[in-house]
Amino acid sequence: MYQAIVRPALFRWSAHDPEIIHHQMMAAMELAAHLPPLLRVIQAVSADADPKLARQVFGLRFPNPVGLAGGFDKNGRALATLAALGFGFIEAGGVTRFAQAGQPRPRIFRLPADGALINRMGLPNEGAEAIAQRLLSQPRPAVPIGWQLAKSKVTPLADATEDYLYSLRTLYPFADYFTLNVSSPNTPGLRQLQERGPLTELLTAVVTEAQRLAGPHLRPKPILVKIAPDLSESALDDVLAVALATGISGLIATNTTVTREGLHADPGEAGGLSGRPLFTRSLAVVRHLVRALDGRLPVIGVGGIFGPDDARRMLDAGAALIQIYTGFIYEGPGIIRRINHGLAAHQTASPRTQEVSV
Repeated sequence: MYQAIVRPALFRWSAHDPEIIHHQMMAAMELAAHLPPLLRVIQAVSADADPKLARQVFGLRFPNPVGLAGGFDKNGRALATLAALGFGFIEAGGVTRFAQAGQPRPRIFRLPADGALINRMGLPNEGAEAIAQRLLSQPRPAVPIGWQLAKSKVTPLADATEDYLYSLRTLYPFADYFTLNVSSPNTPGLRQLQERGPLTELLTAVVTEAQRLAGPHLRPKPILVKIAPDLSESALDDVLAVALATGISGLIATNTTVTREGLHADPGEAGGLSGRPLFTRSLAVVRHLVRALDGRLPVIGVGGIFGPDDARRMLDAGAALIQIYTGFIYEGPGIIRRINHGLAAHQTASPRTQEVSV
């Protein structure tokens, strides 16, 4: 029903600016997040993950491997509703130290023929301090919550590390893990932080601070890094070397791409491309990372996952978990249940261990 009736109506309604429907859906989900009886109904209808799909990754238990990628719930307003839909984990943000409005609208562009989106959002969010204040009064969902951190646009690249550290300290009580976004194409200069020198400085400082925040008797919260799909193999290997040397907990592959390969036609809009055209490249990056890491760090696969077959291929490539975003928009909330059912059926047909301890 979503694809036949709901999606066409929503897409027509917001054809001139897709962000309209996103804000309206977020407002509805935020309202639902404060109504426990409604959340129970949503969960009863939507969430149905097989217990056999649970897995342990970087010290956290995930009830299923299907997560929501960062960028959807930028300010953490609808976490309880998203958890009720059946996600095994949710990544909120990206969050910057300073509140920022992002790029001028329109800044999201649908490409239905390609099952793709182009966005140049520019990381709009309320800022770490305001988000932390609101989270004080919200109950924590029962699934792991990650917070994606990024550099504020107004912060010079030379001061990026302190920007990330401020957000880490501010949001530390509210996260199960953190992801450092150094790969968004929509913040000028941000991707330079993937280079060996700046990345080493950033990761060393963040890992050290996470250990300090945890104290002497607790395990620090995992630190992950989200990388771009546009890196060469040698650049990927540089990222791996820094990741292993600094002691982070995992990698997320991949962010959106600046290329326009695989499109029926280039719409001529700047920004990061996500969706079906990204899947082949994201899968290749995950395979490369998994082979090179040889079990030393887990990799979360994201990019162009639109159903159970895509999810299975990503997991078979060695991803410990997966995330969806564009597929969630095009396929609707039912995609979560469909992927989990498909993975459970595949597991039953081809039994293997689903616990991933890294």
